[in-house]
Amino acid sequence: MSEVEVQEALIEETEAAEEVKSKPETKKEGPEKWGIAHIYSSYNNTIIHMTDITGAETVSISSGGVHVNADRYESSPFAAMKAANAVVDAARTKGFTGFHIRVRAVGGVGSRVPGPGAQAAIRALARGGFKIGRIDDVTPIPHDTTRKKGGKRGRRV
Repeated sequence: MSEVEVQEALIEETEAAEEVKSKPETKKEGPEKWGIAHIYSSYNNTIIHMTDITGAETVSISSGGVHVNADRYESSPFAAMKAANAVVDAARTKGFTGFHIRVRAVGGVGSRVPGPGAQAAIRALARGGFKIGRIDDVTPIPHDTTRKKGGKRGRRV
């Protein structure tokens, strides 16, 4: 066989292999089971609480402080990611296929911005292989609140 014939034979083999690979893989689809991932992120800790779709039954709960040794690292993105991975593993064993995410910050008189672990926790949950429905911010906002500290003229420096 000449070199041209060998190359043509190789091209035919690779095309046949590509045709076999291009067929869609059929997965066995069971009933979908959805849950809610509640993420509470403050500047001191990140707590991830996974519940069923009604929010009544707890599937799994994990905190950033469980996965690190020092108190100052409890709110870190690394600790939030480890906590989210622990929740994902527990949810996978219980048969969940997707979840909605509800992010909550501290709220009240001060800043209503989620802590540093919120985004890392959402990213780790998304990489867990689940379907993600909604991502909601459920930070409590006061409509008539207590007076902010500092007095009438504010904090004098």
